[in-house]
Amino acid sequence: MKKITIDPITRLEGHGKIEIFLNDAGDVDKAYLQIPELRGFEKFCEGRLAEEMPRITTMICGVCPTAHHMASTKTLDDLWKVEPTSTAKKIRRLMYNAFQAEDHILHFFFLGGPDFVVGPTAPAGERNILGVIGKVGLEIGGKVIEVRKRLRNVLRIIGGKPVMPTCGLPGGVSKAITEEERKTIIEAGEYAVDFCQFALKLFYDIVLKNKEYIDLATGNVYKHRTYYMGLVDENNKVNFYDGMIRVVDPNGKEFAKFKAQEYLDHIREHVEPWSYMKFCYLKNVGWKGFTDGEDSGIYRVGPLARLNAADGMATPLAQEAYEKMFETLGGKPVHNTLAFHWARLIEALYASERVLELAHDPELTSPDIVNLPTATPKEGIGVVEAPRGTLFHHYQTDEKGILTKVNLIVATQNNMAPIVMSVEKAAKLLIHKGEVSDGLLNMVEMAFRAYDPCIACGTHTLPGEIPLEVIIRDHEGNEIKRLSRS
Repeated sequence: MKKITIDPITRLEGHGKIEIFLNDAGDVDKAYLQIPELRGFEKFCEGRLAEEMPRITTMICGVCPTAHHMASTKTLDDLWKVEPTSTAKKIRRLMYNAFQAEDHILHFFFLGGPDFVVGPTAPAGERNILGVIGKVGLEIGGKVIEVRKRLRNVLRIIGGKPVMPTCGLPGGVSKAITEEERKTIIEAGEYAVDFCQFALKLFYDIVLKNKEYIDLATGNVYKHRTYYMGLVDENNKVNFYDGMIRVVDPNGKEFAKFKAQEYLDHIREHVEPWSYMKFCYLKNVGWKGFTDGEDSGIYRVGPLARLNAADGMATPLAQEAYEKMFETLGGKPVHNTLAFHWARLIEALYASERVLELAHDPELTSPDIVNLPTATPKEGIGVVEAPRGTLFHHYQTDEKGILTKVNLIVATQNNMAPIVMSVEKAAKLLIHKGEVSDGLLNMVEMAFRAYDPCIACGTHTLPGEIPLEVIIRDHEGNEIKRLSRS
């Protein structure tokens, strides 16, 4: 049996490799997306003060720090049973939507964009941000840099710095917003709304008018019928910061709707011996292996999943784009994995509209930014929608607030089973008779890239359930000793 290895896989956060096994006819027998790294954040957080977690968990990932900071801060609210002030909630939502917009723009233009702006089979040296700029022009490249600069400045104003924010407190935030800062944020929001409208038009002009790409995106290579999960507000509209967790089945019918504190009644984690990543599934359907359909408990999260799970967007421009996407792709739910990219731009527009809406709220500059907690801590659960999907934090402490147990279910864990399925399906449908090329292997990578996975965030496995193997080699690469623990 012949093996093809893609190592490392590219244009994602973290480390991974794809192993493709061919049969005697040269067709794909099995394909695996293997995650060889273990971070173990859950374990070494034990023994820490719970109030340190909003700062500690930002270190999990340089791409997702604001998502972890906000999820952790909301978990502290629940841990100490304290309700943030109205102003604090608005400041948090403002920062979080600025982060969402900036992160989605980053992925579209830097990570996912080269596959469909430059082309999936373009030379490898052109499949990057420079290739995108070469295709769309230097002026647009400058706009990408400018919008990210402005949105990251919003994060700096509220969070103290554009990455690894430090503003979250149980019951509020640590810093008020001045009128001068509010004006700066309004300007950033206006620029971001204009840019996201422009980015969607770019998508319509370059991608939707490319028949080859549309045929690829709407065909069977990148398609799975799964359940979908996302946060929704009281009107079942997409919400990144707060609300109920809604799950719809592969036909779009509501399957479950629950509070963050009830997540263990609905979600379970499965472990495989060949990966440090856990695989989530719906408890009330069950683990049926790496298969899709109504009988499988596998679900998806992230931009497309949120739009599938919701009844619409809560801002007018994003709602218009939402309707256009589903009308173009044949109605809800959309199961085409590459549509995650389109949904990502719609969400960036929604987040930008939210930034502008919140920045115009006069209450934003109120000094009433924190309610001090008084309860004795015991257990807290918080959830937000990270750019990549639903993110859960769950802490248990002693009466002094010292952590005794931590559980993190990150977006990439929620998505990991469908990511593995997507990679294998793409490999099986694209590789035949042992004929491979760089462009073809990139098309296999496109199956995971649409999810925008963050591997560093997701490598939290149950202790002792994955064999750890250490191979010691000499300077010539010869194996001297092998140590293993199962």
